[in-house]
Amino acid sequence: MNKTLLLLFALFMVSCGEEQPDLTVRADIKGLKKGTVYLKKVLDTTLVTVDSVVVNGSALIELTSALESPEVFYLDLDKNSTENERIGFFADKGVTEIHTTLKNFALDAEIKGSEQQKLLEQYQLLMSRIKDRKLDLIKESLEAQKRGDSSAMINYESKQSNLIKSQYLQTVNFAINHNNSEVAPYLALTEIYNARINFLDTINNSLTPEIKASKYGKELDAYIKEIKSKDEN
Repeated sequence: MNKTLLLLFALFMVSCGEEQPDLTVRADIKGLKKGTVYLKKVLDTTLVTVDSVVVNGSALIELTSALESPEVFYLDLDKNSTENERIGFFADKGVTEIHTTLKNFALDAEIKGSEQQKLLEQYQLLMSRIKDRKLDLIKESLEAQKRGDSSAMINYESKQSNLIKSQYLQTVNFAINHNNSEVAPYLALTEIYNARINFLDTINNSLTPEIKASKYGKELDAYIKEIKSKDEN
């Protein structure tokens, strides 16, 4: 065996011996030359930093984290950024790639990674139609107030109530249809947590055993038990 093959073999053995992280996030932020990029997640209801990297030039941005089961992480440019300034994504073990711009950090984000992320984007597209309708209703309400049209205001409240019901029902239906994904309990916990308990129960009871044992599956079950316990007291 010649020296070149020996060297390649040695490098291969070293790489095999290194423990690989559960999650690797590779980010490409067009326009960013200097700054700090943070990888965060929610831990005990608090958003915490799990990794960070200082950018000085156009070096590859790579962050890592341990990961027991698929969950939502956040990419931040500012340590104290608001919800609208950060990129949220559903991560699974392996590599997630994020391409965005410094100018429109959250809006321009293109995420390539887990199957859960693809499913979450499907749901967000579904809900975007409801959000657009909500904005239309707000505009109608403001115009009715200016005119002093009380009947239009009552009609607005009725439409708004029906829209909220539609959002809840569509979320429940989406979760049930994807009961084999961690996205299902996540949506119950984040999108309709204040819905009637039977909605949450319906989602929880539909989950597959694997999803019930996941991070969000356990959290949903605990949340429902907590609500029922309060109702009994």
